[in-house]
Amino acid sequence: MENNNIKTLLERRTIRKYSNKPIDEDTLNVLLNAGIRASNCGNMQAYSIVVTKDEERKKELCKFHFGQEMVVKAPVVITVCADLNRFHKWCLQRGTTVEYDNFLWLNIATIDATILTQSICNAAEELGLGICYLGTVNYMAKPISEFLNLPKYVVPVTTITIGYPAEEPQLTERLPLEAVIHNEKYKDYSSEDIDKYYNDFEALPQSQDYCKGSNKENLAKVFTQSRYKGKDNRAFSRAYFEFITEQGFMRNSSEEDEK
Repeated sequence: MENNNIKTLLERRTIRKYSNKPIDEDTLNVLLNAGIRASNCGNMQAYSIVVTKDEERKKELCKFHFGQEMVVKAPVVITVCADLNRFHKWCLQRGTTVEYDNFLWLNIATIDATILTQSICNAAEELGLGICYLGTVNYMAKPISEFLNLPKYVVPVTTITIGYPAEEPQLTERLPLEAVIHNEKYKDYSSEDIDKYYNDFEALPQSQDYCKGSNKENLAKVFTQSRYKGKDNRAFSRAYFEFITEQGFMRNSSEEDEK
């Protein structure tokens, strides 16, 4: 049953170190075309892709990603955005109205942008390239938006670094399939289920190293008290909400709707 394409997906690993080999334009265009062939809502393609290759621009962009070195070392950095700006302009130019300036459509565009991004990643790995997702976009959405000159109705969703691997890290463990699959209906987790699904994960050497490095007694405390602290989460959440409001995505009702 397992062909080469499936094998690539099942053996995927995040690559953070890249060789000096550049990605030629033809290869890059294959990746981008693979992205825009992905499924999307209504064939509206409510996304845009900002490609960064300039060395100085990558150095500046790196600052907004908390100095993660792969932003500078990767030959190509792609920031994928939820974009209703283009669609709105098309609507206005064709004599109709702006109707996608609400949270629903930010969510739809974010989903489409994410599907596009994964299609690019799948294509990259098929061609022997390595990728790394950067979640820092969510924390630094406003300064990244300003750096990339994103207009109203455009929000950065994710950044990926792409290049030829200079490392072959071990596969990162995942929870067992049964931990995330629910047949027909969602079955809530008992305390026994939680222990069953997480005990082996917590016992992994990498998990134990996280605990030692953070001086925490268990992995859950590493996440909540060291890696993703509640205070930071709430501060970044407020900043993100303010940003998407500034970008025009919170018009969720109007006098016309309420008549």
